[in-house]
Amino acid sequence: MKIHEYQAKEIFARYQLPVTKEILCFTPGEVCAAAEKLGYPAVVKAQVLTGGRGKAGGVKLVRSIDEARSAGEKILGMDIKEYKVDKVIVAEGVRFNAEFYVGLTIDRNSKSVILMASKEGGVEIEEVAKENPEAILKFVIDPDLGMAPFLARKIAFMLFDDFNLVKQGADIIEKLYRIFMDTDSSLVEINPLVITNDGNLLALDGKMNFDDNALFRQEAIAELNEPSEDEKKEIEAKDKGLTYIRLNGSIGCMVNGAGLAMATMDLIKLFGGEPANFLDIGGSSSPQKVIDAMNLLLSDQNVKVVMINIFGGITRCDDVARGLIAALDQLNVKVPIVVRLSGTNSKEGLEILKQANLPTVETMSQAAQKAISLCSNCNK
Repeated sequence: MKIHEYQAKEIFARYQLPVTKEILCFTPGEVCAAAEKLGYPAVVKAQVLTGGRGKAGGVKLVRSIDEARSAGEKILGMDIKEYKVDKVIVAEGVRFNAEFYVGLTIDRNSKSVILMASKEGGVEIEEVAKENPEAILKFVIDPDLGMAPFLARKIAFMLFDDFNLVKQGADIIEKLYRIFMDTDSSLVEINPLVITNDGNLLALDGKMNFDDNALFRQEAIAELNEPSEDEKKEIEAKDKGLTYIRLNGSIGCMVNGAGLAMATMDLIKLFGGEPANFLDIGGSSSPQKVIDAMNLLLSDQNVKVVMINIFGGITRCDDVARGLIAALDQLNVKVPIVVRLSGTNSKEGLEILKQANLPTVETMSQAAQKAISLCSNCNK
């Protein structure tokens, strides 16, 4: 689960981490009032659950009420990587002379929490890792010791030259680790952590992600969740007994069983196609599930072809076929469909599809290749 910058900084503030003064706004008028209250210069920042806000024009420095109004009007309502901006923060303008990065995440290799720090803050850490990996300091945290004070000081000494900054930095690192552990985070980062002109450290931006499996014991955190459109579809699918994850391809997949679903996507990739989703209808024989699954697939405008791959065990192929026919009767289906049925009652299911003049194939490979061919024709 992700939260917004302003929410992360509210959590930081509860642990006495130094953060900027800021006001949450929903209208251009509120932006103007906030800027007047905080004083100029101020910064108007889009609040969306994705990166790249600055490059997309979602962060503006303003020096007057007219600039504040203009920034509010431009940013509110804009789309950033398919996320619509419905709120912004107005933050105090800060003069600083250096930017740093400090973050904590889970390292799968060491199976431990890892702290990363860099003197190259202000840009995405992924870019630093790609272009200048030696600039990133990494420290695996011993779970028995946690963030021991001596380790926090060691890291701070590697980042800062001034002893006063070392003391501040060590304190921030210790508190950041405490936040990470207390909230069941999967990522906590300050980027940038700046040295202000008066010689203090300040978090200009904050980011937090959480372990979804731990939200049951983090009620206050769970209440902050704002599901994206894709996540809303995933929740809707779960309520209907489906497992759905949207991807970026154009071949919609409807499969029963997670393993078969993964194998289906692998085949599509192998033959040069791109799956639009992971969709497991499970082991039920309910035709309604097929209708719900088709409705979900067709709600994605990127889907050009639907590939149905069913291996009947508990799931009966004739029920899948009836559900598909019912879905075609109920829904305005304009995309071609490729069907492969095998297993329990497959003969009956194939006969139902034959009577409805729906083409079928015998193997997974044939289904994947046919879907890719149809998708290519749609793009011409």
